[in-house]
Amino acid sequence: MTVSNETKVGALTAVAITLLILSFNFLKGKTLLKTGNYLYAKYTDTKGVKISNPVYVNGFQVGAVADIENADPTLKSLIVAIKLTDAYDIPANSVAVINENPLGTPSIEIKLGNSQSFLQQGDTLQTAESKGLLSGVMDKIGPVTQQLEKTIETLDVVLKNINSVFDPQTKNNLQAVIANVNKTTESLVISSASLQQMLNQQTGAVAQSMNNVNKFTKNLSDNNEKVSQTLTNVTKTSENFAKADLAGSVDQLKAAIGNLNKLVEKANSTDGSLGKLINDKTLYNNLNNTIKSANILVDDLRVHPKRYVNISVFGKKDKTGPLMAPLADSVKSNQ
Repeated sequence: MTVSNETKVGALTAVAITLLILSFNFLKGKTLLKTGNYLYAKYTDTKGVKISNPVYVNGFQVGAVADIENADPTLKSLIVAIKLTDAYDIPANSVAVINENPLGTPSIEIKLGNSQSFLQQGDTLQTAESKGLLSGVMDKIGPVTQQLEKTIETLDVVLKNINSVFDPQTKNNLQAVIANVNKTTESLVISSASLQQMLNQQTGAVAQSMNNVNKFTKNLSDNNEKVSQTLTNVTKTSENFAKADLAGSVDQLKAAIGNLNKLVEKANSTDGSLGKLINDKTLYNNLNNTIKSANILVDDLRVHPKRYVNISVFGKKDKTGPLMAPLADSVKSNQ
């Protein structure tokens, strides 16, 4: 039995079409025979996930999206089939989250759980909604927007209060204050110039003072040996003072002062001879009378010498009575 060429061409064409369809489905991630490890995830919104989009675990691609089907005619639930590239131990409480990418294709990330049991072929993953990049930014911008609105309201109230305060009279007062500030600034400029001139005048005096200080320090440096010798002498003197028996000298001085006090006490009292000599008026009166009698005797001897010494051969004896009081000139001379 011979096969015509038309039959051969038709058979080859059918085979080619079949291979083309299989290859196209393979490139899209579909296979006629579902072989391999499959997991499923149910979403209400696939967020643009397509067949052959990658599936990651901790940033490592573990598979791809194999198929997307509707779970019911209302399209409220969509089932995504995930084909794993190998047999992985994925905890049973792991969660599949769709990550949106504004600049690329979305992907599915499986966040591993901590369960000790693992998902088996054909099990369904838990799912969760991912806020995405823009959603996170909007969540952060929301409180800022509310705060900004409150700030704008407060600023509006403040501006209203400012408008109510700044009436024409207040504005005129502010202009006057600004004019006074300008005058004050001009005065400060003039004062600064005067101060600068004064400082310039004092520059010479300051320089002279620094020269004097330099001379003084130079003199100290030149006389360093003398200063050192002086300090050495002071040190020796202080050492001699430290070695001296100051306590003994002070005790001797105290003893001398005590003896002097005793002597003064005896002089003030009438017990001793010195006390009687100083304090007893009788002795004073006796001495005064004795001196007076001596004066009378001397005056009598001067006035009547013949009564006491007779050296004249022809003279007469003086028979006048003795003096009973000193002469006036003797009293005056004694006084």
